Amino acid sequence: MLTKQQAIRISRSILATLALGALITPLMAAPKMKLRPVVIQTNYAADFISIIDPNTNKVIGEIPGIELNHGAAIAPDGSKIYITDENTESLDFVDAKTLQVTKRLPLTGHPNNITIAKDGRKVYVAITGEKAGLDIIDTASQEVIKHIQTGANGHNPYITPDGKYVLAGSIQGKNISVIDTRTQEVAWTMPMDLGIRPMAMSVNPDGSTKWIFAQLTGFNGFAVIDFATHKEINRIKNPDLPPGRDGVPPGNEPSHGIAVTKDQKTLLVNSRINGALYSYSLPDLKPIGTAFLTGKGAGWLTLSPDNKQAYVANAVTDDVSVVDIATMKETTVIPVGSVPKRNTSGYLQ
Repeated sequence: MLTKQQAIRISRSILATLALGALITPLMAAPKMKLRPVVIQTNYAADFISIIDPNTNKVIGEIPGIELNHGAAIAPDGSKIYITDENTESLDFVDAKTLQVTKRLPLTGHPNNITIAKDGRKVYVAITGEKAGLDIIDTASQEVIKHIQTGANGHNPYITPDGKYVLAGSIQGKNISVIDTRTQEVAWTMPMDLGIRPMAMSVNPDGSTKWIFAQLTGFNGFAVIDFATHKEINRIKNPDLPPGRDGVPPGNEPSHGIAVTKDQKTLLVNSRINGALYSYSLPDLKPIGTAFLTGKGAGWLTLSPDNKQAYVANAVTDDVSVVDIATMKETTVIPVGSVPKRNTSGYLQ
């Protein structure tokens, strides 16, 4: 038979277990927030950014009130969108649910494109003009915590697939600065003979960066740079147009927009001058497909979150070409705002 003290101890244990269960059950039962896939398309000559649903390939929303919007990045948790604002020389913080600007953070100078750390804690903004370089923004404090000088006319930054480095391309400086994300210092610099335009990267089996694919000023193709040796190992020209097909005036650059699929099997490359999107096999870099585009002025490229579709921003015709990557066929053209520039994809709350 239990003593009075033993009965009290058992009763207290039962009550504690029930109380703990009451706390845990709601947490376990709480449904996970469902994120929705999106493509964000900036419109440089309009005062809004277009939100595209990659499932329907329709514009489903707009971020208003940002003139001369240039680059976009999405927070990994889908809570925020970051837009570089050339009009106010700021980084604009946008609430993903309301699509309203919640803060305009002044930057060191005139911004171009943008990238975000894998954990979402830092945003890196290319700065052009007199104060060319890279601004580093802490997303928690919403402040610029450092400015790194890289090269004249900073243009496009990229986070490496493993998150360990940021690539910062310089047009006039003709170099790629590689910044260590742990120290926020330049680890090494790759000089080139031409200005650096858009870039993409492939990875090794361990997830580290293997090659950099860099588009270059005035060149209809791309350079291949070995990340480990810091050397250019190849330079590939996009295919010539077939007989009877006319080219397209290049606008700014003949080839501008490049991406690697997540399975590391395909490299996709825009050609403004050919009015086309090309696919190359990896790692042998052989041309395997061509999609001639209805829209004109192919100036940027992103892939849908599931990597089944490519989205090419056409700055001349104010639309976005959607290309099925498996078949390399243009499936639709989406009207957006005036002079669509950069685009990116991800998930929003």
